[in-house]
Amino acid sequence: MHAVLLTGHGGYEALEYRTDVAVPQPKPGEVLIRVAAAAINNTDINTRTGWYSKAVTEGSNLGGAGGFQGADDADASWSGVPLKFPRIQGADACGQIVAVGEGVTAARIGERVIVRNLLRSYVGWKPFDCWTFGSECDGGFAQYTVAPSRETFAVDCDWTDAELATIPCAWSTAENMLHRGKVGAETVLITGASGGVGSSAVQLAKLRGATVIALAGKTKADEVMALGADRVVDRKADLVKELGHDSVDVVLDLVGGSGWPQLLDVLKKGGRYVISGAIAGPLAQIDLRTLYLKDLTLFGATFQDDLVFENLVSYIEAGRIRPVVARTYPLSDIVQAQKDFLAKGHVGKLVLIPPF
Repeated sequence: MHAVLLTGHGGYEALEYRTDVAVPQPKPGEVLIRVAAAAINNTDINTRTGWYSKAVTEGSNLGGAGGFQGADDADASWSGVPLKFPRIQGADACGQIVAVGEGVTAARIGERVIVRNLLRSYVGWKPFDCWTFGSECDGGFAQYTVAPSRETFAVDCDWTDAELATIPCAWSTAENMLHRGKVGAETVLITGASGGVGSSAVQLAKLRGATVIALAGKTKADEVMALGADRVVDRKADLVKELGHDSVDVVLDLVGGSGWPQLLDVLKKGGRYVISGAIAGPLAQIDLRTLYLKDLTLFGATFQDDLVFENLVSYIEAGRIRPVVARTYPLSDIVQAQKDFLAKGHVGKLVLIPPF
């Protein structure tokens, strides 16, 4: 089959497009999926470059092209366990079940499905433990992939394959942040609102009745407003000056970096801060007095309760959300797709289409 192999941590040279890769076979409890589309995500690039290593202190985009020379392979994955190479990446997969392993009913063959990107089956369903699809196991950057049947969800909708492929990673990340932060009809500030996760969070926060303040570049303001944001603030603005101290109930942060302290300054007393990304930089300085004198709660959001993905499927089938696909590429053009992703000139998602 055609597939993209990640041969090690590094730059674009670590991505090898091959046409002679063996089709995987489903093991007991697994299904074989013919992949119709697979979206690009930050985690794919961060894993390739080694950004998750604690030896890296820069923003993730800085190493996008060439990788991070100081990264330590020993902790350069989500799980902190060294990756096994070659690896087929791709945290997203939309496609059709074409075969099943032992213990899975043949009635599933033909289903149009998406795969939960944070897999619990392989780690025994332990709390706060999961494998990332396309990281600890092979993922969607191929013509075929395997996944646990229990975590492969049939979806009934009229969306294109490219649209459905945007859901697993970005939308589950956004829904998980809202779930962890218990967001309701209150004021929510979302950083990185034009990206895949941020644009998803805008729509999902509105579903919960929230008033959404979105941070995005000036050139993307109209598109972010069209997603449902009540207000768009330039990502380079002084937030305290623009919004005022104690002005928002919840912050959903995907950016981190040097501007991070202002996010706590604009939170109301008793406010909640939820983070699931740090593309502007993983290190930040905190004034602990702000944290405790304002009775703030800080959440890291990676592991997902089962309800998160189930919610997304229900939203899709009820017609309550619709993703934004900025552009599609042949799977063989993965390097160009990642270059465009890192350029951040788009709103929504970039999607790869394998050959049929």
